[in-house]
Amino acid sequence: MGLEITRPGDLLGRRVLLLGLGVNQGGLGVARFLAEHGADVRVTDLQSPEALAGPLSELEEYQIGFTLGSHDEADFEWAEIVVRNPAVPRESPWLDIARRHGAQVEMEMTLFFRLCHAPIIGVTGTKGKTTTTAILGAILQQRWPDVILAGNMGRTALGQIDSLKQDVPVALELSSFQLEALDEQRLSPHIAVLTNISEDHLDRYASLDDYATVKAAIARHQSSKDWIIYPRGDERIATLLASAKGVRATFGIEPDFSDHALWLEGSRFAGRWAGEEVDLGPLSALSIPGLHNRLNTLAAAAAGLAAGLNPEEIAAGIAAARAVENRLETIATIDGVDYVNDTTATTPAATVAALDAFSGRQVVLIAGGSNKRVSLGPLAEAIAAQAEQVVLLDGAATADLIQELAARGFDRHEGPFSTMEQAVVAARDQATPGAIVLLSPGCASFGMFRNEFHRGDTFRQAVAKLALEDQS
Repeated sequence: MGLEITRPGDLLGRRVLLLGLGVNQGGLGVARFLAEHGADVRVTDLQSPEALAGPLSELEEYQIGFTLGSHDEADFEWAEIVVRNPAVPRESPWLDIARRHGAQVEMEMTLFFRLCHAPIIGVTGTKGKTTTTAILGAILQQRWPDVILAGNMGRTALGQIDSLKQDVPVALELSSFQLEALDEQRLSPHIAVLTNISEDHLDRYASLDDYATVKAAIARHQSSKDWIIYPRGDERIATLLASAKGVRATFGIEPDFSDHALWLEGSRFAGRWAGEEVDLGPLSALSIPGLHNRLNTLAAAAAGLAAGLNPEEIAAGIAAARAVENRLETIATIDGVDYVNDTTATTPAATVAALDAFSGRQVVLIAGGSNKRVSLGPLAEAIAAQAEQVVLLDGAATADLIQELAARGFDRHEGPFSTMEQAVVAARDQATPGAIVLLSPGCASFGMFRNEFHRGDTFRQAVAKLALEDQS
């Protein structure tokens, strides 16, 4: 029988070990929340104090113990609760030690689900989940201006607990790593959105089927009063969700006249809901480019309708939605060339979608990086068909990408470069007025960068330096 945790006060005096602090906001937010609610907190991380200097400085005011640079089995014997960082694999032997000594293993998101008494809308997918969550936020704000967005988007969820209102939904972006833990604890959101599934994280999962099964866990523990929203026509997803109990709603390009379905009809977002036709406004109201983002918008709109909003509120939210930082984000125009930051495109499918979004324009693509053990063939096909030039970043996957490009007769590439500044300068030299320099790597960031957000920051810095040179 596990510890009952249904309110923050249940953490008072509990011995809690945070396994993995990390340098992003998630681990920091968990440590702060636990300490502020009276838990006896220890943090253990394999990184050195120097590498974790930023988050450690923000935790100085709290009575927290630290084991850094290594793990100590005594910490795992001591803990009543272990909260693992998403970067810690579920197969970690340290978790086995904790369980053998009676510890309850949680993640930030399982604690949040237990403590949150507001309706939860969860969004997952290989690509598009952050943008879909952001569009959903703009939609929900039409009725609830103080709606909270959190999860796998740089915003700690637990840190929002004390601000929640019982009748205002919470929108969460959920990664596959977070869904692992929710599945273990048999937890699902009231409204679940699955945007799509394609190859990703095969450095962590045994196969695409294994990864897809984890993604489908978002709806696995729903009741018949809940909702599951997913793309029409995807047989893999339909099979994975066959036993889901939630009310089904779908989205896609073509019409489908079932009770709950949305689609693109001519120049408008449209569909049927509860058997009635709905008009959700013109496609031109959406300022975010790309067909994939129109589909993301339909997914978000379906979640809004499931939450009880009317079509007018949905249309107003779509018009209010804006591009998310680091996702097809135009950061500068220099000498007639647009510089677009899409650093969170860490999979081939995401970069293919980005190239499609700028179809018809000259694109100088900055791509390459580290390997997730996914096929780079689709990325090479899209580059050969749509990119004018490719500037390559150094990384374990880049040599494979060069081979895939060569197999398709594409030799218009430079690099690989060992710094972002070099890559940006090379891209500038290839771009002519009216073109786009697009950072959309299609690969993970590790090696050259701490993470994809650090990669995006270095791109911003390099482009800012170009802008200064242009002004001088």
